[in-house]
Order: sequence, then structure tokens, then C-alpha cells
Amino acid sequence: MRLTTKGRFAVTAMIDLALRQHAGPVTLAGISERQKISLSYLEQLFGKLRRRQLVSSVRGPGGGYCLAKPLEGVSVAEIIHAVDETLDATNCGGKGNCAEDLRPCMTHELWTSLNEKMFEYLSSVTLADLVAQQRERTGQAAVIHDERPLRRVRRPVEQLAAA
Repeated sequence: MRLTTKGRFAVTAMIDLALRQHAGPVTLAGISERQKISLSYLEQLFGKLRRRQLVSSVRGPGGGYCLAKPLEGVSVAEIIHAVDETLDATNCGGKGNCAEDLRPCMTHELWTSLNEKMFEYLSSVTLADLVAQQRERTGQAAVIHDERPLRRVRRPVEQLAAA
């Protein structure tokens, strides 16, 4: 049993996104640089996260990704599942055909129980928990500023005249 880099990177990238989204959409290039994760790998992961409606994308200049749900509404289990990651300690994929006679092996129930406990635990940990933990660990304020330079927004002449 092990959690692959796909699941680890997805959770890490979602924490990074959550820490910075207050300033607008977060670029994958920024996440890639900060977390040392390949940009092309992040593109694959975020495609899956978007399809599972955990993130939304914004196109164009100043575009990037935002969370599609509140921090409290996203569990670690949901993130891992969204990128097609399975956590399974059994040797049979949970089918119960792990012994030579295609019946459950002697430790099948042990590993099945571990799977249930892992899923239960990862379902109980939210992105909000991880963000709070990260802020506490690093001593950062409640809001982290995005490193992108501020963009000037041009207003139509009518808005300037009304101001």
C-alpha cells in the first residue's frame, strides 16, 4: 500500500492554491515553481480536479485556477479520488481472491479494515484543516499574498466621469 506522487502532488497543489486564491486565480506555473512539481504533470492533475468540480479555471491574462468549493467542503479523500488515486492495502484490490484458492487470504480482513480507517481519516481532513495547519506551522498571517504583480484595471471613460 502506498500513496503515489499523483495523490501527494494533488493535495500539495490544492493547499498551495487555497493559500493564494484570495488574490485571484492562481497559475499552474506559480504552483509548479513554488512546489517543484512539473508543469505538465500539474496540467494533467488539474484537468482531473476540474472535471471533478474541485477547481475552476479562468482563461486569459490574469487567469489561472480557483477552488470551486469552500475549503471546508473539500476533503483529502476527495482530492485523492479526483486524480484517480486508490488507497488499497489489500493484495487483491479488495476482491477477496487473494489466496491461492481464490478466497480471502488470512490477512484480508486486516487490510480491508485498514483501508476503511484510512478512508475514514482522509475523509475527515479538509483543505481548511491543512491550510490552517500550514499557516500555523509557518507563522503566516491568515492571508498569503500572491507573488504576481498587481495589474492595473482600465475603466471605461463613462465610469471615470461618474467617479
